[in-house]
Amino acid sequence: MQSSGTQSVTREAPVHLEGLGKDYGHFTALKSLELTVPQGTSFGFLGPNGAGKSTTIKLMTNLIRPSRGRAALFGIDVRQEPTRALARIGAVIETPEFYGYLSPLETLAYVGRLRGMPKDEIERRSEAVLKEVKLTDWVDHRIQEFSKGMKQRLAIAQALLNEPELLILDEPTSGLDPRGMAEVRDVIKALKGEGRTIFMSSHLLGEVQEVCDDVALLNHGELLIHGSVRELSRGADTSTFQTTFLRSPTPQELEALASVPGVVEVRAEGDSTVDLRISGGEEGQARVLEAMVSRGLKVITYRPLGSSLEQLYLDRIQESDRL
Repeated sequence: MQSSGTQSVTREAPVHLEGLGKDYGHFTALKSLELTVPQGTSFGFLGPNGAGKSTTIKLMTNLIRPSRGRAALFGIDVRQEPTRALARIGAVIETPEFYGYLSPLETLAYVGRLRGMPKDEIERRSEAVLKEVKLTDWVDHRIQEFSKGMKQRLAIAQALLNEPELLILDEPTSGLDPRGMAEVRDVIKALKGEGRTIFMSSHLLGEVQEVCDDVALLNHGELLIHGSVRELSRGADTSTFQTTFLRSPTPQELEALASVPGVVEVRAEGDSTVDLRISGGEEGQARVLEAMVSRGLKVITYRPLGSSLEQLYLDRIQESDRL
């Protein structure tokens, strides 16, 4: 049972979702989501396309009505008091669009006036946020000259204009080329370094691992796992290790490898390379290596393929898809 102090912290967290769900006729986009994001967390909301990530963010920002449950930002119900609830956030939802004939400074002035900010504060904050997103050399250029990555950084700038305590980003690198993705990730990492609370959806596992502390995995509108990136990586059921031997193992040796405790799957990938899917975390990985050496197999390399979190992600998504 939660103490009253714990309940108070939970209710006043930047993001607190209670049984939040959304139906479109007979189709359920989001089942019944329970989720809390603490202050100062860089939170990755992960899942494949169509998992329900954008639906959740639209519910959080009052763009659509929930079919059940509630969303609260800083303890304020988004449906009951939307103006108060959204006053302390900045958001970039889906693909940002701007008036191409305006400059970044003109765009931010427009956004600031919509928010009711004083002129001198708009000017001060515009200079600061354009510096944060590395667009100071482009302040007087028309936005129609910008690349997609530059527009995305400008979108983050307008979301930061009112100095929000919570920044919500919906697939911030979607549709960008590798350079644009790297630029946007650098901006997000810098914001994380300032201690801001960030709620970021993505379908890219590597992106979430790079910039987030905590992660939740969603598929078919249902929460599958939730925890810190480090804990989930350590607690993953299996991981895949690519093993290269001095000579190619015989079929009998591969069969013997498959019988070693902790080995889930053995897959020969080349003349002397074998991929081993191993359970039991770091202890299991050590046991398998010891077993190979004790059987006289001369191991040249033994390295993880991808990450244990990646394997956990794939396992849970495949399991969810089968249900």
